Amino acid sequence: MTDITFANLQDLNPIAYINGSGQLPEEFQGKVGVYAIFDGADLLQYIGYSRDVFLSLKQHLIRQPEKCVAVKVQTIDRPSRTALDEICQAWIEAANQSDLATIHKDSVWTQSIDVKTQLTDEEQAKVANAIDDLEKSMILKKACRRVEAIILDVLKARGLETEIRFNPKLKESGLLDLK
Repeated sequence: MTDITFANLQDLNPIAYINGSGQLPEEFQGKVGVYAIFDGADLLQYIGYSRDVFLSLKQHLIRQPEKCVAVKVQTIDRPSRTALDEICQAWIEAANQSDLATIHKDSVWTQSIDVKTQLTDEEQAKVANAIDDLEKSMILKKACRRVEAIILDVLKARGLETEIRFNPKLKESGLLDLK
Protein backbone atom coordinates (compact mmCIF):
# COMPACT_ATOMS: atom_id res chain seq x y z
CA MET A 1 0.00 0.00 0.00
CA THR A 2 1.17 3.49 -0.80
CA ASP A 3 0.67 6.48 1.43
CA ILE A 4 -1.18 8.44 -1.22
CA THR A 5 -4.56 9.91 -0.25
CA PHE A 6 -7.34 9.84 -2.80
CA ALA A 7 -11.02 10.63 -3.06
CA ASN A 8 -13.66 7.96 -3.09
CA LEU A 9 -15.26 7.68 -6.50
CA GLN A 10 -18.76 8.47 -5.19
CA ASP A 11 -17.44 11.67 -3.52
CA LEU A 12 -16.13 13.18 -6.76
CA ASN A 13 -18.36 15.46 -8.82
CA PRO A 14 -18.99 14.39 -12.41
CA ILE A 15 -17.70 16.69 -15.14
CA ALA A 16 -19.35 16.89 -18.56
CA TYR A 17 -17.21 15.06 -21.11
CA ILE A 18 -18.08 17.76 -23.64
CA ASN A 19 -18.80 21.12 -22.02
CA GLY A 20 -21.26 23.80 -23.17
CA SER A 21 -18.58 25.29 -25.45
CA GLY A 22 -18.02 21.94 -27.17
CA GLN A 23 -14.65 21.35 -25.51
CA LEU A 24 -13.20 18.43 -23.59
CA PRO A 25 -12.06 19.09 -19.99
CA GLU A 26 -8.80 20.92 -20.82
CA GLU A 27 -7.88 21.32 -17.15
CA PHE A 28 -6.59 17.73 -17.31
CA GLN A 29 -4.15 18.38 -20.17
CA GLY A 30 -0.74 17.01 -19.15
CA LYS A 31 -2.08 15.84 -15.76
CA VAL A 32 -1.46 12.37 -14.38
CA GLY A 33 -4.47 10.78 -12.79
CA VAL A 34 -7.19 8.17 -12.51
CA TYR A 35 -10.56 8.69 -14.18
CA ALA A 36 -13.96 7.05 -14.40
CA ILE A 37 -16.17 7.41 -17.48
CA PHE A 38 -19.98 7.37 -17.26
CA ASP A 39 -22.64 7.06 -19.95
CA GLY A 40 -25.84 9.09 -20.37
CA ALA A 41 -27.64 6.95 -17.77
CA ASP A 42 -24.86 7.68 -15.23
CA LEU A 43 -23.67 4.08 -15.43
CA LEU A 44 -19.96 3.56 -14.93
CA GLN A 45 -18.40 2.37 -18.18
CA TYR A 46 -14.64 2.48 -17.66
CA ILE A 47 -11.95 3.19 -15.09
CA GLY A 48 -8.38 3.91 -16.14
CA TYR A 49 -5.34 6.02 -15.49
CA SER A 50 -3.01 8.03 -17.65
CA ARG A 51 0.06 10.25 -17.79
CA ASP A 52 -2.11 12.73 -19.73
CA VAL A 53 -5.74 12.39 -18.68
CA PHE A 54 -6.94 14.87 -21.36
CA LEU A 55 -5.33 12.90 -24.19
CA SER A 56 -6.71 9.61 -22.86
CA LEU A 57 -10.21 11.07 -22.56
CA LYS A 58 -9.96 12.23 -26.18
CA GLN A 59 -8.87 8.73 -27.27
CA HIS A 60 -11.75 7.10 -25.39
CA LEU A 61 -14.23 9.54 -26.94
CA ILE A 62 -13.39 8.48 -30.49
CA ARG A 63 -13.43 4.80 -29.53
CA GLN A 64 -16.70 4.89 -27.55
CA PRO A 65 -18.45 8.19 -28.45
CA GLU A 66 -21.88 7.16 -27.16
CA LYS A 67 -20.58 5.98 -23.77
CA CYS A 68 -18.48 9.04 -22.87
CA VAL A 69 -20.92 11.51 -21.30
CA ALA A 70 -19.40 12.37 -17.91
CA VAL A 71 -16.10 11.80 -16.15
CA LYS A 72 -14.77 11.86 -12.61
CA VAL A 73 -11.05 12.52 -12.23
CA GLN A 74 -8.50 12.30 -9.43
CA THR A 75 -5.18 13.91 -10.43
CA ILE A 76 -1.97 12.98 -8.66
CA ASP A 77 1.06 15.24 -8.23
CA ARG A 78 3.61 12.54 -7.40
CA PRO A 79 2.30 9.45 -9.19
CA SER A 80 3.57 5.93 -9.16
CA ARG A 81 2.13 2.98 -11.04
CA THR A 82 1.41 1.31 -7.69
CA ALA A 83 -0.61 4.30 -6.47
CA LEU A 84 -2.53 4.54 -9.75
CA ASP A 85 -3.31 0.81 -9.66
CA GLU A 86 -4.46 1.04 -6.05
CA ILE A 87 -6.85 3.90 -6.82
CA CYS A 88 -8.25 2.05 -9.85
CA GLN A 89 -8.79 -1.09 -7.81
CA ALA A 90 -10.44 0.82 -4.96
CA TRP A 91 -12.79 2.54 -7.41
CA ILE A 92 -13.65 -0.75 -9.14
CA GLU A 93 -14.44 -2.37 -5.79
CA ALA A 94 -16.50 0.66 -4.68
CA ALA A 95 -18.44 0.65 -7.94
CA ASN A 96 -20.03 -2.69 -7.02
CA GLN A 97 -20.59 -3.58 -10.66
CA SER A 98 -19.52 -7.15 -11.26
CA ASP A 99 -18.60 -6.66 -14.91
CA LEU A 100 -16.51 -3.54 -14.32
CA ALA A 101 -13.33 -5.53 -13.69
CA THR A 102 -13.49 -6.69 -17.30
CA ILE A 103 -14.56 -3.28 -18.60
CA HIS A 104 -11.40 -1.84 -17.03
CA LYS A 105 -9.31 -4.04 -19.34
CA ASP A 106 -11.62 -4.05 -22.37
CA SER A 107 -9.69 -3.41 -25.60
CA VAL A 108 -12.50 -1.34 -27.17
CA TRP A 109 -11.47 1.40 -24.72
CA THR A 110 -7.71 1.01 -25.06
CA GLN A 111 -6.84 -0.19 -28.58
CA SER A 112 -7.03 1.45 -31.98
CA ILE A 113 -10.34 0.99 -33.80
CA ASP A 114 -9.99 -2.00 -36.12
CA VAL A 115 -12.02 -0.98 -39.14
CA LYS A 116 -11.55 -4.44 -40.66
CA THR A 117 -14.27 -5.62 -38.27
CA GLN A 118 -16.64 -2.99 -39.69
CA LEU A 119 -16.14 -3.59 -43.42
CA THR A 120 -19.24 -3.77 -45.58
CA ASP A 121 -19.78 -6.92 -47.65
CA GLU A 122 -18.59 -5.01 -50.71
CA GLU A 123 -15.42 -3.83 -48.94
CA GLN A 124 -14.72 -7.37 -47.69
CA ALA A 125 -15.02 -8.71 -51.23
CA LYS A 126 -12.69 -6.01 -52.55
CA VAL A 127 -10.08 -6.78 -49.87
CA ALA A 128 -10.33 -10.52 -50.58
CA ASN A 129 -9.87 -9.92 -54.32
CA ALA A 130 -7.12 -7.28 -54.04
CA ILE A 131 -4.28 -8.09 -56.40
CA ASP A 132 -1.57 -6.75 -54.08
CA ASP A 133 -0.91 -5.10 -50.72
CA LEU A 134 -1.09 -1.61 -52.22
CA GLU A 135 -4.62 -2.17 -53.52
CA LYS A 136 -5.62 -3.73 -50.20
CA SER A 137 -4.25 -0.75 -48.24
CA MET A 138 -6.14 1.66 -50.53
CA ILE A 139 -9.41 -0.20 -49.86
CA LEU A 140 -8.74 -0.21 -46.09
CA LYS A 141 -7.85 3.48 -46.14
CA LYS A 142 -11.13 4.29 -47.88
CA ALA A 143 -13.05 2.18 -45.33
CA CYS A 144 -11.25 4.03 -42.52
CA ARG A 145 -12.33 7.38 -43.97
CA ARG A 146 -15.93 6.11 -44.04
CA VAL A 147 -15.84 5.01 -40.37
CA GLU A 148 -13.98 8.20 -39.41
CA ALA A 149 -16.75 10.29 -40.99
CA ILE A 150 -19.37 8.38 -38.97
CA ILE A 151 -17.45 8.98 -35.70
CA LEU A 152 -16.97 12.68 -36.49
CA ASP A 153 -20.69 13.04 -37.33
CA VAL A 154 -21.64 11.49 -33.97
CA LEU A 155 -19.24 13.83 -32.14
CA LYS A 156 -20.46 16.87 -34.06
CA ALA A 157 -24.06 15.96 -33.17
CA ARG A 158 -22.94 15.88 -29.52
CA GLY A 159 -21.58 19.42 -29.95
CA LEU A 160 -17.85 18.67 -29.95
CA GLU A 161 -15.74 21.59 -31.16
CA THR A 162 -12.34 20.17 -30.11
CA GLU A 163 -10.24 19.26 -33.15
CA ILE A 164 -9.94 15.54 -33.80
CA ARG A 165 -7.11 14.39 -36.07
CA PHE A 166 -6.68 10.75 -36.94
CA ASN A 167 -3.29 9.20 -37.69
CA PRO A 168 -3.17 8.80 -41.51
CA LYS A 169 -0.42 6.13 -41.42
CA LEU A 170 -2.59 3.70 -39.44
CA LYS A 171 -5.40 3.86 -41.98
CA GLU A 172 -3.36 1.87 -44.49
CA SER A 173 -3.58 -1.13 -42.16
CA GLY A 174 -7.27 -0.58 -41.38
CA LEU A 175 -6.82 1.09 -37.99
CA LEU A 176 -8.12 4.37 -36.64
CA ASP A 177 -6.50 6.24 -33.78
CA LEU A 178 -5.63 9.81 -32.94
CA LYS A 179 -2.46 11.43 -34.16
